[in-house]
Amino acid sequence: MQASNIARAWFGATALVVIAGLAAQIPVSAGTTGGTFQTPAGRVANLLAFFTIDSNILVGVGSLLLALGVAGRSTLSGVLRLTGLIGITVTGVVFQVALADLYELHGWAVFADTMLHKVSPLMCVAGWLLFGPRGQLSWRALWWSLLYPLGWLAVTLVRGAMIGFYPYPFVDPGINGYGGVAFNCVLIGVLFTGLAAAAVGFDRTFTRRDERDELLDDELAPDPAESVERIRDAGAH
Repeated sequence: MQASNIARAWFGATALVVIAGLAAQIPVSAGTTGGTFQTPAGRVANLLAFFTIDSNILVGVGSLLLALGVAGRSTLSGVLRLTGLIGITVTGVVFQVALADLYELHGWAVFADTMLHKVSPLMCVAGWLLFGPRGQLSWRALWWSLLYPLGWLAVTLVRGAMIGFYPYPFVDPGINGYGGVAFNCVLIGVLFTGLAAAAVGFDRTFTRRDERDELLDDELAPDPAESVERIRDAGAH
């Protein structure tokens, strides 16, 4: 019971980190001028174009459901958990490798950046490693989870060709050419798929181990009826 309470508290804290990061990022984006979008509403709506924001939303929703104890163990829950986990991991890795030094941030932008690019990925990955829940991921969930990066990429490229906005330099054909964009996307796709496969393999391995431990405990546990009979026999002597 105590471990369950700690897990739910961790998931709740993860959801709060996401909420705090988004709450800080919205006014920062609304007040940033000089870009493609001329109105505060347009700049806020454009946040959904960023893989970072979408991944954090997935993590926030999944973590909140786990904190409330209503996540369930359906295939949909597994897909949500895996997609958020790998999406936020890729977010953290790509940010540190390719994006961290591109912008000079100040004030609340620094806070939002820290919450969404650093704290959220660390808490999500650590929470999954420590608390699971185990037995929720599957190879079927892996294939469904790939719809997220593929869908994001398709929308980003089509929308970018229409309005001239790309959320990240590595998906901008004007900077890298379509060949360079394709190469970058293949690298990130391999990273996403590899991490998802590793997560599913890890989950299945530890699930089987836990099941073996539970079975062994059941086999070694004394039969209550047999214990009562022994007590009676001892009393008879």
